[in-house]
Amino acid sequence: MKNINVLISGASVAGPALAYWLHRHGFTPTIVERAPALRDGGYAVDFRGEAHLSILRRMGVLADLERARTGMGAMSYVNSAGKLQATMPADLFAGDIEILRGDLARVLYDATKEHTEYIFGDSITSLTEDADGVTVTFERTPPRRFDLVIGADGLHSNTRRLTFGPEERFVKHLGLYCAIFTTGNHLGLDHTGHAYRTAGKLVAMYSAHHNTQAKAVFYFASPPLDLDRRDVPQQQAVLAEQFTGNGWQSDRLLHDMRHAPDFYFDTVAQVRMDSWTRGRVALIGDAASCPSSLSGMGSGLALVGAYVLAGELAAARGDHRVAFARYEQEMRAYAEGCQKMGDGVAKLMVPGSRFLAAFLNRYYKIMPYLPGKNMAANMARKAAENITLRDYRDLASR
Repeated sequence: MKNINVLISGASVAGPALAYWLHRHGFTPTIVERAPALRDGGYAVDFRGEAHLSILRRMGVLADLERARTGMGAMSYVNSAGKLQATMPADLFAGDIEILRGDLARVLYDATKEHTEYIFGDSITSLTEDADGVTVTFERTPPRRFDLVIGADGLHSNTRRLTFGPEERFVKHLGLYCAIFTTGNHLGLDHTGHAYRTAGKLVAMYSAHHNTQAKAVFYFASPPLDLDRRDVPQQQAVLAEQFTGNGWQSDRLLHDMRHAPDFYFDTVAQVRMDSWTRGRVALIGDAASCPSSLSGMGSGLALVGAYVLAGELAAARGDHRVAFARYEQEMRAYAEGCQKMGDGVAKLMVPGSRFLAAFLNRYYKIMPYLPGKNMAANMARKAAENITLRDYRDLASR
């Protein structure tokens, strides 16, 4: 085995999942994460189909995820006065397991912390590759040498920027922005959610952590904005400008936003790349092929990508040239299928006119009774299972 020491950038989903499998196959993973600690909060994510569940089962974390699952039921659409207009049963859109992203990150961290070095509060500043490895410099940590570097650092991947170029070449804005944060469950929601939709905007609340709190979610249509991704007051000002006086719970949630411990704001986008590897550097998860938050496929895609990349490195005995080529070959069609689940969803999620918003509310009212009502869930399951996973367990060193 060669190329044992692997640096992973990113400690959300793809990074810890990759670290788990690399360790199982005899590699030594190190994870660097810009945040000072694990990121709490975030929206709910889904795993669906046997491809996802089999990997979670082999990792020994399936029972932990089931205990932390949201248990969400129906999502109801309301008018400005809070009166129910339509209700969407959970089985029309939910996966087999739904869990908050922060809870998922904690489970994966707990499964890897004993054998993976985590460097929090730091970030890569340069990557210099030679015939024998990569010299990595950091903002705070002294320079170190690694055999391979894997970017698992999300939509705005620093690793991708350093290796492949500016993100503008790869990130495709889908016409929406999204914000999410934790708030009080002042509507008394019981494992359910309410959403209010107007032309170009959607605001929603759904219960979280066994109804002890709630998540507030905002979507609004917009061309790309010139915003600093780390300037939270600027982002909150933009959100307030969009939703003040919008109706329903908008103003109350905007007030709560100022005190939220986990405010998140970003573009709704996909990542499109011709190749995910270059030399000794590879990308996985959202850094390589983000399908957008609207697809419901991001975490599952990250999980599968981590499993395949680690397995191919083991199968090639650490030869990254062989392993990286096989990883792309195995994952390309799967990633494209996941991305198709996000295509076209933006206009349905946030319609551009008052007429279309009203039409969708009426359509959703009768949708549970229509033939083919489970089409969206069936399409998502088909995309999630559209890969034949190789069994790499015989390669595991422990």
